[in-house]
Amino acid sequence: MIVENSEVILSVRNLTANVDGNPILKGLNLEVKAGEIHAIMGQNGSGKSTFSKVLAGHPAYEVTGGEVIYKGQNLLEMEPEERALAGVFLAFQYPLEIPGVSNLDFLRVAYNSRRKHLGLEELDTFDFEDLVQEKLEVVKMNPSFLERSLNEGFSGGEKKRNEILQMALLEPKLAILDETDSGLDIDALRIVADGVNQLTSPENATILITHYQRLLNYIEPDYVHVMAAGRILRTGGKELALELESRGYDWVLEEEAADTIRV
Repeated sequence: MIVENSEVILSVRNLTANVDGNPILKGLNLEVKAGEIHAIMGQNGSGKSTFSKVLAGHPAYEVTGGEVIYKGQNLLEMEPEERALAGVFLAFQYPLEIPGVSNLDFLRVAYNSRRKHLGLEELDTFDFEDLVQEKLEVVKMNPSFLERSLNEGFSGGEKKRNEILQMALLEPKLAILDETDSGLDIDALRIVADGVNQLTSPENATILITHYQRLLNYIEPDYVHVMAAGRILRTGGKELALELESRGYDWVLEEEAADTIRV
């Protein structure tokens, strides 16, 4: 959904980052505007998940250079909780289980923290339960999951649907979905993808990180980026994802190497 003259939500320039002293991101550039869906594809070890965690502010990832501007603010100067309150949302590839914390309580605290940050009045228990019941429809989730401990005993598909439920409640400006399709059967994939599509608007933006083209059968990206060795090597439309599905990633790497030699 490319919107002319839309606001730049995220601008990443020459981003470099280390994990345990090892360089993973090596000069990554990306611009994401409101209303856009960007898919980042690549092999294992290309830096895709590292990029998502750097954006979220994970402390294990050390930024060594470049800049990340989120809605005019220096994202790298913000604490992880500040980023979340400002509207940056990360759906994890492997959502954490938190025994003893009910899903409903977790959702209510997260939702009211965001409202307080926006200068809005917090919702009481009853009003919030009405709201969350409405949002459950987005991901076709049984209300019984609200009373269970957060993600404890959830299947892979249930955990991913719960992440999209969080997204529906928090209404982030920038949603980063890290391999949301991994481990999903076809029915769960459709439900999760439909939820993401319902939550997409001209005011927000989405980054999909995935290995496979199949997710993009259900969520149509405006841009597809191929990532390798910590950089984005190629950008195209959804047809690029189809080409990757049929040809794999090696041809992109070979063309990049040939271009480098010519230069």
